Amino acid sequence: MPDKKIIAISLVLVALGVGAYFYTTKGGLIFTSAKQIEEIKTKTEKFINEELVQPGTNATIKSIVKEGGMYKVLVDVGGQEIPAYISEDGKNFFPQVISMEEAASTADQEAPGANQEAPKTDKPSAELFVMSYCPYGLQAEKGILPVKDLLGSKIDFQLKFVDYAMHGDKEIDENLRQYCIQKNAPGKLSAYLECFTKQDDASACLASAKIDSSSLTSCVGQTDAQFQIKTKAADKNQWQTSYPPFDVDKDDNVRYGVQGSPTLVINGTTVQAARDPQSLLTLICSAFTNQPDECQQKLSADTPSPGFGEGTGSAATAQCEN
Repeated sequence: MPDKKIIAISLVLVALGVGAYFYTTKGGLIFTSAKQIEEIKTKTEKFINEELVQPGTNATIKSIVKEGGMYKVLVDVGGQEIPAYISEDGKNFFPQVISMEEAASTADQEAPGANQEAPKTDKPSAELFVMSYCPYGLQAEKGILPVKDLLGSKIDFQLKFVDYAMHGDKEIDENLRQYCIQKNAPGKLSAYLECFTKQDDASACLASAKIDSSSLTSCVGQTDAQFQIKTKAADKNQWQTSYPPFDVDKDDNVRYGVQGSPTLVINGTTVQAARDPQSLLTLICSAFTNQPDECQQKLSADTPSPGFGEGTGSAATAQCEN
């Protein structure tokens, strides 16, 4: 798993596209009334939407509460809720605050195998765990698809799914769809994902990838029945987290200590990886006993942008996680 101390910072930096750690408002405010709290909420939303997020993205503040001498705000960015902080005088906005005590107490609780070097094999396996609507999972998919296509059958690539779904029914439906495409038509998975990660249009991407709709529908129904996906989603008593379970790869989630999207496992070892194609190629090629000629080729060193669409973003280790 990625370093928790890095995630604490980079989750907000990537999600908001922020390049600084704070901003200063004109003439500080002391939050002593509901009116003043509403005023700082308005100012902060305006600042985030005008200065931090990408055009077309709308950020809203869901709540403001007092916490540890500061005010904690919950910022909704594209359906993902991200905590941030405002100083008590209303002057400074902090995308994240790291508790040194919590960081120290959790330093020894990282996922098994995280950051270890993957062992070498003749045919490396690469398992990428995602949520289909997680912006960082989409970023990792866009980064690894050129590597998958270049190395082809010389690696064993598997797209897998985190065992809970944070982004509603549409994510459950899309997870099932992608699971079945890989199961029934693995040779068409790349074409579908290359389309879907840019367009967020399943119907158009199924058509462009020439995927048979009847066999896909049958597989989705059978998989849902086997794992009781939608039944469990409708019954919160069966949830083990704040989100509905998605159990098709549950055993592997447990085996590798998967906690969020994306998580990359190479030759059975959970690794931390950059998300640009060249870094991912170098990482996966390092797991070959004898590297094939394809490993000498050069791919883009630009990090894809998080979320849907094309373009580039900043290097990050952020995840969607409970």
